Amino acid sequence: MANTKNAQKADRQAKKRREHNRYYGKTTRNAVRDLRALTDKEEAKKLLPEAVAMLDKLAKRNIIHKKKADNLKSGLMKKVNSLA
Repeated sequence: MANTKNAQKADRQAKKRREHNRYYGKTTRNAVRDLRALTDKEEAKKLLPEAVAMLDKLAKRNIIHKKKADNLKSGLMKKVNSLA
């Protein structure tokens, strides 16, 4: 347990940030999973910009690494382009 008021406040802030980051990380993973599961090209093209924006925001805020976001976006774009 934190001993000083400063350390207690840091613990509270870290917990709040961790919950926030976990929420947005999970939401983005669900969006990516849902997009990968689609078989309709038109619907996938509609959802792709939303998923890409989510990944970019996570990378910008250092929740995930920038190259991981780039790799996920590349895979999603290949998937959408390969749909008939």
